This record gives sequence, structure tokens and C-alpha cells, in this order.
Amino acid sequence: MSADQLKKAWEEEERLAHIRGWDFSHIHGRYTEEDDLPWDFREIVQKYRADSMELMDMDTGGGEFLLSLHHPNEHTAAIEGYPPNVKLCKEVLPPLGINFKEGCGEDELPFPDSSFDIITNRHGEYDPAELQRTLRPGGLFLTQQVGAENDRELVQLLLPHIMEVPYPKQYLEARISELIDHGFEVLESGEAHRPIRFYDVGALVWFARIIDWEFPGFSVESCLEKLHQAQSLIDNTGVIEGNIHRFYVVARKTQ
Repeated sequence: MSADQLKKAWEEEERLAHIRGWDFSHIHGRYTEEDDLPWDFREIVQKYRADSMELMDMDTGGGEFLLSLHHPNEHTAAIEGYPPNVKLCKEVLPPLGINFKEGCGEDELPFPDSSFDIITNRHGEYDPAELQRTLRPGGLFLTQQVGAENDRELVQLLLPHIMEVPYPKQYLEARISELIDHGFEVLESGEAHRPIRFYDVGALVWFARIIDWEFPGFSVESCLEKLHQAQSLIDNTGVIEGNIHRFYVVARKTQ
């Protein structure tokens, strides 16, 4: 493809960059990530979850992960704050009998004190004080988080002037210390860096527009020279590679 044709193809990916829920199917087969984490967060949740528990899923996206748990709907609640996902959740979750409320994990949670036996959180914000308030004595908090070093090689490829990470406290030990300070004991945890690979530049363009908090100010026009450098990597090696950063924590309320 000519430089002009490449630019038009990348601009089309930029135009298409939107998601419903947390659905990356648009670039399925064009990138890989997180395939070999040393844990399976869903299996970890299932190990601690019981059908009798009152469960709440924070920043639930479109409810995809929550529904995969098959927790009894009458004992299930969820929150989500991103407007397109809120709309989706309102369409999907209440008709199933799930108590859905609009809200963000870092804000005051829209539930009374001591509402839940277990709170799950996959890649969402949370406030330890609100976890402490809304969990029952002995209640469990299980979270998988995106770490501070996530996708840094990709950011540096496209936006080399951005040196600061967007969420500098997103390290396992820092989040564990925070939970302990708020009256939790940690039952298990883990941290890992794993490859993320893109097999065409258009997929990377789509990804960078979706993950705009990691790629602030990215556009095809402003990063065109860097995108051509990325295309050279594809031409020479067949892949653009970076690393994801993930960690998980299982904590129990002790106070």
C-alpha cells in the first residue's frame, strides 16, 4: 500500500474506534494479549464465591465478566459509570433481576453499609474506604488491576514525549499497603508482565484511540510519522510488541 492508502486505512480505524461494553472483537486475530497470565481471575473468584453470598461487581463494563460467574441474579448487584456502558447495563442487567446502579468505583458507592459478602472488580477503580463501608464483617474484595507500566513500549513508540505513567500508584505492593491500612488482610496476590502484540498498524490505531487515557492526544494526523515507523516494524518483523502489566489481590475485611 502507498503512504496515502495507509493513512486512509488508519483514519478509517480511527473513525471506527468505539466499543460497546468491553468488546475488542473488532481487532480479534489482529492482536494478542494476556493469554498466558499465571492466574485466571475468574477461577480465583469462583474459588471464594458461594451462591448464598451478596455479590457486587464494580465497573462492570457491559456485565460480561459478571454474567460469566453465573451468580444467582437475586443476590447480584453491579455499578458502571461510563455512559455508553451504563446504557448497555440498563438494557441487559435489570431484566435479569440484577440490581444495577449507575456509579463509579472511586466515588461513594450507591449502597447501604454492610451490603455485600463479596465485591469483585476487574480493571476498575475503587476506594478502600468504600469497600470497608459496604462489605460485611469478613467480607471479601477480589480485584484484578491494570498496572502502572501497562503498554508503555507502545506509548513510547507513538507518543515518545509522554514520560509519566497515568496511574503511578498502580503497583501491587502499593495497593496491598493501602488495603491493609483500611482494615483488610491479604489472602493471596500476584503480579505479572506479559507480551502484547499487534500484527497490523490499523489495529494499534484502533486500540490507542480506545485506550485514550494511556495514549492522550493520539490521532493519526498528529502521529503519522510514528505510525509509519510502526509500519516499518511490521514490514521487517511482522509484529509490534509491548508488555501488559497486571496484578490481582484477594483481601478480607478484618475490622
